Amino acid sequence: MLINHDTRCALDAVVDLLNTAPDEHTPDTLADVGALRAFVERNAVSDVGALEETDLAAVREVREQFGRVFAASDAHRAAELVNTLVAAAGTTPRLTDHDGYDWHIHYFAPGASLADHLAADGGMALAFLVVAGERERLRRCAAPDCRRAFIDLSRNRSRRYCDSRTCGNRLHVAAYRARQREASGS
Repeated sequence: MLINHDTRCALDAVVDLLNTAPDEHTPDTLADVGALRAFVERNAVSDVGALEETDLAAVREVREQFGRVFAASDAHRAAELVNTLVAAAGTTPRLTDHDGYDWHIHYFAPGASLADHLAADGGMALAFLVVAGERERLRRCAAPDCRRAFIDLSRNRSRRYCDSRTCGNRLHVAAYRARQREASGS
């Protein structure tokens, strides 16, 4: 699947944002405004000014909405969720070239809040996957103790783990050891 640089960056930011959410094994890593600033810097989100508690709350809500898109039962439900997300963000597509990047499209309005910025750009990136018939690439890790989000960009759509070096290896080693125990017990 061919994904342009901007769409890839937006999808990476969506995944990173989703993976800040708390679950039964990890706390919320988007715990304060400092963590939100670190997220912005890590993802090179442009046009972000001062951040406040209201921004943190709004970005957490966008994170929940992205989570619903990942969990959508079918393309129609995903499209409905993306349409709502993008409409609420007040998208204003515009061409821009900044920070050493060639021409690309920003979907957020000039001066938009960080939440609207993420909702617009991330929502449009997710929309491109739905339009391309690639919604099934939005995944959660198959490891039983990990539900991290990822986007499967493998050619054959076979990726099952958020990181093959951690979750994948851990499960493969556990399965190997179980087979070894079973073979020695026979």
